[in-house]
Amino acid sequence: MVIPPHETLVAELADLIAIPSVSADPVHADDIRRAADWVAERIRAAGGEADIQERGGRPLVVGRVVASTGAGSPTVLAYAHLDVQPPDPLDLWESDPWALVERNGSLVARGVADDKAHLYMILEATRLLAAAGELPVNVRFAIDAEEEVGGRSVIDWVDDDAHPGDVALVLDGGYATETLPSFCTALRGMCYFHVTVRTGERDLHSGVYGGAALTATHALMQMLAAVLPGPDGRLPDPLRAGIVPPTEEELAGWSVLPPGAEELASDGARPNDAGAAQEFRLRTTAEPSVTVNGIESGSPRLQKTVLPAEAVANVSMRLAPGQTTAAMAPVFERLLREAAPEGATVDVELWSTGEPGYVDPEAPAIVLAQDAFEHVLGVRPVLVRSGGSIPVVASLVARGVPAIVTGFARPTAQMHSPNEHIPVAALREGLETTVEVLRRFGELG
Repeated sequence: MVIPPHETLVAELADLIAIPSVSADPVHADDIRRAADWVAERIRAAGGEADIQERGGRPLVVGRVVASTGAGSPTVLAYAHLDVQPPDPLDLWESDPWALVERNGSLVARGVADDKAHLYMILEATRLLAAAGELPVNVRFAIDAEEEVGGRSVIDWVDDDAHPGDVALVLDGGYATETLPSFCTALRGMCYFHVTVRTGERDLHSGVYGGAALTATHALMQMLAAVLPGPDGRLPDPLRAGIVPPTEEELAGWSVLPPGAEELASDGARPNDAGAAQEFRLRTTAEPSVTVNGIESGSPRLQKTVLPAEAVANVSMRLAPGQTTAAMAPVFERLLREAAPEGATVDVELWSTGEPGYVDPEAPAIVLAQDAFEHVLGVRPVLVRSGGSIPVVASLVARGVPAIVTGFARPTAQMHSPNEHIPVAALREGLETTVEVLRRFGELG
């Protein structure tokens, strides 16, 4: 099998880049469809079959290329997304965002890092192996057109499918540092609450009633204190139930990443407490956290001497790997209600949820993929966790499908910003590595 020359790879990727598949803007609905057609044709060109399903108003490309090795071969579910962020503000781009250009050692265009280069890599790796009669796995494709707007089409498809695959390759990520590849083996989930507290029929004069009448703002503050972290930075024990602690290999990998103090400072953040910087990775990826996202009560702008009768807050809880929304949401609500002062009326609404995901770092698929990366790139990927959420990964893990979440973008890729880019070398290296990963997955049978 021969990898095409760099010029050919760039020209083919440029065709996909040129389609302005912005899912957030209805003006680009036809472009989303054109991008889906482009992907489907690439799957068919690899000797496979592809179908464009209409779920949630946007297309989902579902396809399959059968293994060269015949029946009984393992099945890999390949996930990537074809939609991209809007290019605005256009005046900050140094070139046309829809034209792939090489500049200063980088390939620059909207969507090149997130996620079209990765999408092209998995399509081309499958085509090359199939054309050579060397594809050792069945490759199923679930290519999303609404990742950037939080759509559920691919999640519903995973939930409905009888057998998504033996392993999932999720190419929607990047390196931990400029030189160190990474696999994301765990993601946090989320419960988002809307809390309303009432303590009377109307606001009262703070001179006449202050010190005697119950105040909604004070009641809300008292309740929130019951779910926020203590001096050690940890949430109350009931909110930490079920967490899966990091393995020794994960801890070793974290030790080579930028220190927490540097991570906080790089975004102008300040440590939450004395131990926050030292425990940065642990707290943001392996522990649950609670954030008060917004509070509204009384008059924070105008000078009004009143006792507010109502206070409202949006509060999110990030769930650690090992926890579930079904188990933790009732505990969170219970702690809030138990902390409410007598006389307060409390309403707690659960606005949205997302399950955490966890893949055993010692799973055979993880080890095989690490071997493949090390074979091609000369460095073994570090195993990391993400403090954020990728719902499709949680769905896959819930179905018993281990997911390798990785990619070849760098931390400086400027994803979602003007002049998005990847290193020129990343295109070929990523393709060669993806080919090797598919080869190694043939051993899963």
